[in-house]
Amino acid sequence: MKRQINRVTVDSGSIEESLTFAFISDLHNAPYDDALQAARGVDAILVTGDLLDRHRGGMHHALRFIQEAPDTAPVFFSVGNHETRNEDWPEFRKLLEKSRVTVLDDRFVHFRGVVLGGLTSREVDSHRLEKDQKPEMRRFVSCMAREDGFKLLMCHHPEYYPVVVQGQGIDLTLSGHAHGGQVQLFGHGLYAPGQGILPKYTHGFYDDEHLLVSRGMTNSAHAPRLWNPCEMILLTIKSTQERKG
Repeated sequence: MKRQINRVTVDSGSIEESLTFAFISDLHNAPYDDALQAARGVDAILVTGDLLDRHRGGMHHALRFIQEAPDTAPVFFSVGNHETRNEDWPEFRKLLEKSRVTVLDDRFVHFRGVVLGGLTSREVDSHRLEKDQKPEMRRFVSCMAREDGFKLLMCHHPEYYPVVVQGQGIDLTLSGHAHGGQVQLFGHGLYAPGQGILPKYTHGFYDDEHLLVSRGMTNSAHAPRLWNPCEMILLTIKSTQERKG
């Protein structure tokens, strides 16, 4: 499956040096060599979940990815629903923890002036977060937002954004999961898991560039994609402090 390599830039006065990230989502245990080739020279690789595919099973390509990708750049991984709902997840999690990949499971780290966090996929739909897990998720996001630096959150589900993240002080949230809406008509997707028919968040920027949604690296097993190419995003956070200097 041919993938697009799309470049986007966000300006920020919160970092001293410009950084470029390879933003990968929804690999679903598929081949990835083109992505690592395109990622050469980036400062880090950010994976927003679903390295595995719970419908097809297995983890051959996903395992190769976590072994090989750190040779290209530091790799940071947040957990998606195809991990949490996958019978292979316990084994894959152990292999992740032994690898050179940094797993951001409801935690954040500092990376070259960026506060980089991962909000893990929950076993409930977004509308149930209001009563089930919304408070604990908002506490994590709020804690991350109090740190100094550019706040970059990886959250697999874009539908979590208005419920948990929006207005909390996070500079940019990266999401996938929607697969571009599966079928694109006139720039709008028709269906996305967790959002249903005519989803709001499918690809590109939303909320004044505070949310960036990837179409994903490949498809899931159960639905076709039409007029909706897969993609990897090369995200540059450009320092306005560099320009002043």
